[in-house]
Amino acid sequence: MSPSSALVHVIDDDEAVRASLAFLLETAGLSCRTWDSAVAFLGGGNGEPGDCIVTDVRMPGMTGLQLVTELSARGVSTPVIVITGHGDIPMAVEALKRGVADFLEKPFDDEALLAAIQDALKKAPNSSPSPGGGVFSAMLSSLSPRETEVLKGVVDGKANKVIARELGISPRTVEVYRANVMTKTGARSLSELVRMSILAGF
Repeated sequence: MSPSSALVHVIDDDEAVRASLAFLLETAGLSCRTWDSAVAFLGGGNGEPGDCIVTDVRMPGMTGLQLVTELSARGVSTPVIVITGHGDIPMAVEALKRGVADFLEKPFDDEALLAAIQDALKKAPNSSPSPGGGVFSAMLSSLSPRETEVLKGVVDGKANKVIARELGISPRTVEVYRANVMTKTGARSLSELVRMSILAGF
């Protein structure tokens, strides 16, 4: 899918966010349609399904997670990228388990979003992430017991402060362990780390 022919649907209840993302995508050569809710998109976007969907998680009426579920029920295979606030990580992880292409934690930079969209456009629906489960399982053996505990908390969608409280360590220490896990597994983002973990059955 070439950028010039791709249509990206942006769904967010914040008008300023919609305008900003639309400007970014159009500047990058991507066609864009914006919607102020998931309900509006489902009601008006069916005739023009698009090549990628970018949606906020927390919206009135229908959340991003509920949208993912509804799209799946309708047999829509368009890749979905979820934008999440820090407190919505558990919801984003659940969305990832349901098959979204990626999720980005706010605040994110423009390049990260564009890269996520380009990756989503290149991937066939339901394609398996790389590296494979076997490769990632081997990577897990290099983690220390504490790093493994932190990874489990991350995959469960827990915030750093929650993981810290459960393990009796500081949130800053959790961040260090999380960074170590990212380095050892080669994951480029939190969403990739979670996706790899799920594939490995972690």
